[in-house]
Amino acid sequence: MTAKLNLASNPFRNRALPWTVTAVITLTSIVALLVIARSTIQKNAQAQTAQRDVADLQKKAAGLNQQAEAIRTALTPEQQRTLKSAHTLVDRKRFSWSRLFADLEAALPGNVRVARIAVKEVRAQDDRTVANLELTLVSKNSTIITQLIEDMQRQGIFQPELTSQNAKRGKGESGDEYEMNVHYEPRAGAPIEPSEKNNRPVDTANTGGRQ
Repeated sequence: MTAKLNLASNPFRNRALPWTVTAVITLTSIVALLVIARSTIQKNAQAQTAQRDVADLQKKAAGLNQQAEAIRTALTPEQQRTLKSAHTLVDRKRFSWSRLFADLEAALPGNVRVARIAVKEVRAQDDRTVANLELTLVSKNSTIITQLIEDMQRQGIFQPELTSQNAKRGKGESGDEYEMNVHYEPRAGAPIEPSEKNNRPVDTANTGGRQ
């Protein structure tokens, strides 16, 4: 006699499987929440530490500013002028004429000549020495000067501002003189290298010496 199983009236049920899946999902969720909570606590602790460090630095900076202001207040006007002059001398000592000439040589084309350089102001800025210059260039082509100004502004070392253009007067001389106010900010490291060497005469009568 063959035994018959009626699955319709007595279906197969695996009651353990759903509970197992639910338990695994629940355990995984708990572990993920614990990991997220731990990471959040660590990030918050780091943020609080950074805020404390910033607050300490700001407090120290405020204290130094107060001390500096107290020292300035205690100085007489004559002492303040002397201190300013001393700072100016230190800044000028840091200024490198050889670096300036190297940067100019790299920036100027061969058909533009430097007629005069004068340093108006030297100061320290972001641990670097920058200067404001009066620069006079000689060229026979105004288009070259226009392009030169654009190139200088794009490179960022020289920021020239054309102030006047005058015909060069003198026996056997031709071309125009272009007077400029130039903000000079040398880059850190070695001077830029010129793409090609050209002989560009420079009148150093008004340079005030070289370093």
